[in-house]
Amino acid sequence: MRSSLLILLFCAGCAARVITPVPVSAPAPAPSQAAPPGESAPPAAGTPAASTPAPAGAPAPAPGEAQVVAPASVSAAPVAMPSLAEVAAVVTDAAMRDNPCPTGTEADEEDDDVSSATEDEGVSEEGELQAPLAPAAPAGPLYTADLSDEALTEAWKKDPATLGSMSIGFVESGRQLNSHRVPDDKDWMVVSPEIAWGTEETVNYVMTAIRAVRAQYPDVPPLRVNRLSTKDGGYLRPHKSHQNGRDVDLGFYYPTAEPVRERERERYINVAMNWALVRSLVMNTDVQMILVDKRVMKVLYDYAVGIGEDKAWLDSLFNAGFNSVIRHARRHRDHFHVRFFNARAQELGRRVAPLLALQPDQNLMMYKVRNGDTLGGIAMRHNSSVVAIKKANRMRNTFLSLGRRLVIPLKGPCTHCPIPPPVQLPPRRLPPQTQAPALVTTTPEASGKLPNPCTPAAPAPTPVAGPTGAPSGLSTAR
Repeated sequence: MRSSLLILLFCAGCAARVITPVPVSAPAPAPSQAAPPGESAPPAAGTPAASTPAPAGAPAPAPGEAQVVAPASVSAAPVAMPSLAEVAAVVTDAAMRDNPCPTGTEADEEDDDVSSATEDEGVSEEGELQAPLAPAAPAGPLYTADLSDEALTEAWKKDPATLGSMSIGFVESGRQLNSHRVPDDKDWMVVSPEIAWGTEETVNYVMTAIRAVRAQYPDVPPLRVNRLSTKDGGYLRPHKSHQNGRDVDLGFYYPTAEPVRERERERYINVAMNWALVRSLVMNTDVQMILVDKRVMKVLYDYAVGIGEDKAWLDSLFNAGFNSVIRHARRHRDHFHVRFFNARAQELGRRVAPLLALQPDQNLMMYKVRNGDTLGGIAMRHNSSVVAIKKANRMRNTFLSLGRRLVIPLKGPCTHCPIPPPVQLPPRRLPPQTQAPALVTTTPEASGKLPNPCTPAAPAPTPVAGPTGAPSGLSTAR
């Protein structure tokens, strides 16, 4: 009995035919339209194609045979798609109905209660792209062109101090060599001298920016210069960065030299002086980014718009997404975290990386502790020793914390250590040529971006006839 059923099923499958329907070129009549006499009504949209008549000359299927019909290709009229502007308007309108002006999450509010000792812990700060240890030709200017490869090798072997400051590795996994300490001065206050070390370029940039504020406001109180890096760089708890001499924490300007301990610092800072500091950093230094809380950002932005700063220039600093210079960071409600490009120090660090083995005392690599690591295993994998690792990291025991950055002394050249790519210094984002406040336009240039309804518009200026051909836009001058 079972074999008979199998044979019947097999034969039924063999008897199935594939019938190709005639392509439909004319649109189907409306459902209310009657079919001509003697013809069957055409299939309605969405009905199976099995009801499509077979082509002429095709044998009719025998009773009981399965009929498999391929779907017909129906040419439908093109549907008009909404434009990007229409879609953006709908999305923006819906988002504004849900939350017109977001003011921060509960997590951000809770983070503000953390003490200043751990204010940077857990903050993700972008680093440079890593490249394998291999000779790479710079795509832009060579900021150490005065040193040939032979001269660099000779100076590194004989006296590395003659090369000047070097930023080796990355801001989150690196170190520095021949560093400089921020000197004491009446214009600023060095809070922790033991961690106020940076490259020569970084220290000069900090002094230049602060002195420019003093020149504009002679009665400005001293600015608190907090943390940079240790003398040799490397991991600086609890920060993720501050490792290769390019990061610095700068306090806010307050009405007096004493810092305010209130939570809402943006209500107590001297906005004019703090904007002067940010403006000086952007104009007088090769700043890479300035991290600060978004509530402080809003106060500075509103003030800059109110005094007539070019709005397009401000948007390129505050509202350009990943390309913004000034960016939001949690736990930065009481200070600026500033990172500089160091054209010469970074390029020297990149070129010296393959030569580290020529100086045993400087033949070091940075390693991030991972799950399952032991000090002995790390030493074995990197041709080092437990004693050397403990000494280099000032460790009293062999306990390792997950995510810690270790300095690993090497006994030979490192052939797999990542190094930064060649340095390409971008042009400084200078504002347009300064105009009189009455001539400053408040109409934003068309940028293709959605308007920000939470950003207050600057007051309309008094119409005054101005000179023709006034420059506008961003300057790319160095």
